[in-house]
Amino acid sequence: MKRHRRLISFDWAMKRLLRSKAHFGILEGFLTELLREEIQILEILESESNKETAADKQNRGDLKARNAGGEIILIEVQYQRQFDYLQRILHSTARTVVENLDEGQPYGEVVKVVSVSILYFDLGQGEDYIYHGATRFIGLHRQDELRLSEAQQDLYRRQEPHALFPEYYLIKVNQFDDVARDSLDQWIYFLKHEEVPDGFSARGLQEAKEQLDILKLPEAERRAYARYQDDLHQQASMVESSYGWGVHQGRKLGREEGQLQERRRIAQSLLDLIADDQLLAEKTGLSVGEVRGLWEERQRG
Repeated sequence: MKRHRRLISFDWAMKRLLRSKAHFGILEGFLTELLREEIQILEILESESNKETAADKQNRGDLKARNAGGEIILIEVQYQRQFDYLQRILHSTARTVVENLDEGQPYGEVVKVVSVSILYFDLGQGEDYIYHGATRFIGLHRQDELRLSEAQQDLYRRQEPHALFPEYYLIKVNQFDDVARDSLDQWIYFLKHEEVPDGFSARGLQEAKEQLDILKLPEAERRAYARYQDDLHQQASMVESSYGWGVHQGRKLGREEGQLQERRRIAQSLLDLIADDQLLAEKTGLSVGEVRGLWEERQRG
């Protein structure tokens, strides 16, 4: 496929462009392809503040939207590994449910929340690149799935119990093999490479190709985006420098225990910069198990 000029990264677009109603078509296209139903965005709601530098501790972009069905969709782009990420998205959806049920409202008015995570690090173990999570009630003895009665379907305006509970989509971008088998894969390709090859026809992609063109940004926006890209390069340089410094310092230590402690110290300083356990282990001389142990120590501390 012919390669094109790189477009604005999706997290930057969420922070600066996609909050405008004029650009809702891009967001609607992506969500329609992912959720396999027609999505119309009515409004962008207040969400967590978005830092604009790669050095930000969370290093993420967030967006909260309400669709025409009254559902709230949380979209998050995450670059750096977070050990308790699954608990974090659980907390985000639970908080959204609580915040959107006014005092005195019946439970039948609890809002439906859909959480979409676009991840540029490996989360958990699994060979796929898109995972969907939903709450289902399965009989312990007969293995049948609990369903809503006709009266409940009328009350909740839903057909199945799982449609009442938060749903989660985890997109592991780096695990995508670059083969666009369907329209959703075309979106994953764009998220991974920030480009739209000729022939891609997924909903919203041509609009993204037109409106997220770096060269069509106002001068002030181009400078801001360039600073953001510089931050990414600086972060990569810090990692590379830390590798070299760590190897040099490790060689200076004469005793095995001293070497181990130095490697552990270096690995601890790089936890927020290196998302891959195997890569961090190779660069510091620790085992994968020792690296994971450092993550666990951090969570306990």
